[in-house]
Amino acid sequence: MKTLRECVKEADEKGVAIGHFNISNMEALHAIYSAAKKLNVPIVIGLSSGEEKFVGIEEGVALVRAIRERDNYPIFLNADHHHSFEEVKACIDAGFDCVIIDGAELSFDENVKVTKECVDYARLVTKATGRDILVEGELGFIGSGSVIRDSIPEGAGIKTKPEEAKKFVELTGIDMFAPSVGNIHGIVRSGNPHIDPNLVKEIREAVGIPLVLHGGSGLHDSDFTDGIKMGISTVHINTEIRVAFVEALKKSLADKPDEVVPYKVSKPAQDAVESVVLERLKLFNHIR
Repeated sequence: MKTLRECVKEADEKGVAIGHFNISNMEALHAIYSAAKKLNVPIVIGLSSGEEKFVGIEEGVALVRAIRERDNYPIFLNADHHHSFEEVKACIDAGFDCVIIDGAELSFDENVKVTKECVDYARLVTKATGRDILVEGELGFIGSGSVIRDSIPEGAGIKTKPEEAKKFVELTGIDMFAPSVGNIHGIVRSGNPHIDPNLVKEIREAVGIPLVLHGGSGLHDSDFTDGIKMGISTVHINTEIRVAFVEALKKSLADKPDEVVPYKVSKPAQDAVESVVLERLKLFNHIR
């Protein structure tokens, strides 16, 4: 079975992207995996620091590892948007396959310092254990949180400069890079901004490593296809599947007010998440 590094490299070479979807319950995990398995594509499960506290660090690792080992399937676990070396270290020690150190709100030098610290630790663990741990760094404004916004937040127009991205990657030694190219976290009711595919291309050529698109929820299909064509290798989706889950759960509870079996009440919500993930994975992998 391929490693995550090999899957990302293959996606980069094929001009497709790996889907990254966050979870905070078992229903989402099963829905995401089911969608990926139907298409036979690699999948990354994400746990942000908040989701991680709810699911559990060791529990998250055990769940994903159990599926991977049972089915010999390329499903991986990522520590999404962690903001300190201590948080990242805990995830690496627990067995995560990939970690994101998000120092985007720090100064450039402080971001470099904490990101390099995480990379160095990951390399030490890889040398000691043989586990191949990918480290992703971030530079530029993409907002924060899985939210529904009324308007585009202030600062969304501040995009990553290719020359700064190049310097950042060289100084930190990260494996993947998350830029700001017009993308923001969450869904904007008035319409999310379009990403800049030419900037994606410039940054990809400057840094020479795979790019990750955060804030995928709310983007148009053309934003994904254009971005992937220009160098995006992984796409993050979270708000979209949260909205699908909650809306379907509300309907399920309203339709069956006397149902008290949790897995029966939540099954429509799980199906709704699977439907969203399936369509996104088809788009990311050029599957009709």
